[in-house]
Amino acid sequence: MAAAPDGTGSTTHADRQGPAVRFLGLDLGGTNIKGVVVEVPPGGVPRSVATATAPTRGEQGPEAVVAGLVAVGRQLAAGHPGAGAVGVAVPGLFEPATGTVEFFTNLPGPWPGFPLGQRVAAGLGLPSLVLNDGRAFTLAEGRMGAGQGHPTLLGLVLGTGVGGGVLLGGRLHLGRWGNAGEVGHLVVDDADDAALCGCGARGCVEAYARADVLCAAAGRSSAEQVYAGARAGDPACVAAVEAVCQHLSAALVGVVLLLGTDRVVVGGGIAAAGDTLLGPLRAALDRRLHLVPGGEVELVPAVLGSYAGAMGAALAVADAGLAAPAQRA
Repeated sequence: MAAAPDGTGSTTHADRQGPAVRFLGLDLGGTNIKGVVVEVPPGGVPRSVATATAPTRGEQGPEAVVAGLVAVGRQLAAGHPGAGAVGVAVPGLFEPATGTVEFFTNLPGPWPGFPLGQRVAAGLGLPSLVLNDGRAFTLAEGRMGAGQGHPTLLGLVLGTGVGGGVLLGGRLHLGRWGNAGEVGHLVVDDADDAALCGCGARGCVEAYARADVLCAAAGRSSAEQVYAGARAGDPACVAAVEAVCQHLSAALVGVVLLLGTDRVVVGGGIAAAGDTLLGPLRAALDRRLHLVPGGEVELVPAVLGSYAGAMGAALAVADAGLAAPAQRA
């Protein structure tokens, strides 16, 4: 990808005819910042018309990270003007009303108390909304990706941790505290000595299904090596994948029965294993589900790729109606 003068890379998709309004979406990852411009046509399927990326530079602290977010946003706005607001997907917890950071995973520095939403809004001159990246992924896949046509949807993101989100009636459901959809923190082991999760509780599915636990169980140094070993029939790797699937299925069955969703979209780094993971996970879920018709709950891979979080952040801003776009696309 060619670099722009400010150090960011950019790609642009051909514009199509039809009325639409534009929104910016930014996704703050541990390694890279991803940005998109999303056009939302009245009554139609939203689409990404431009993308950009830049290094996060998290080791330089919050000020440098905000500068990178603003630079990516400005680059996109310069090439595709008219966005009326910006959404920012982040890997952690924040105060929903203000976008002030409470806790970030995989980003060093003094983040707690940092007014991220306000700083991005000031840098871009646009209203902002901060959204958890798992929720952003779910919204994007539901509207633009593998979840289309399924208004009640669970998104599941597997990687360093276990994240996700819920769509009800085609809209993102955040609940009273803004964190509905935290499937990774559903308790699947209530023993007193259950595994300790990073959230402080014991027995969360994330404590059993995150990438480092998978690797340790298989005796491999990366999730890719574990799944390659499972495909080759290595007993330790097969057993590690099966253990992850057992714990994940215990969480999923509760969500499916509570919400009545017939589709789960699975994304994230671990999910790149495809059917090496999804096959045993489907089988484990089917063994646990007895109150719905067999095989009718679909587990499907995500299709939007690494920009899904940014797309979902833009869609969340559109749903929130923070501002009328400055101009029609």
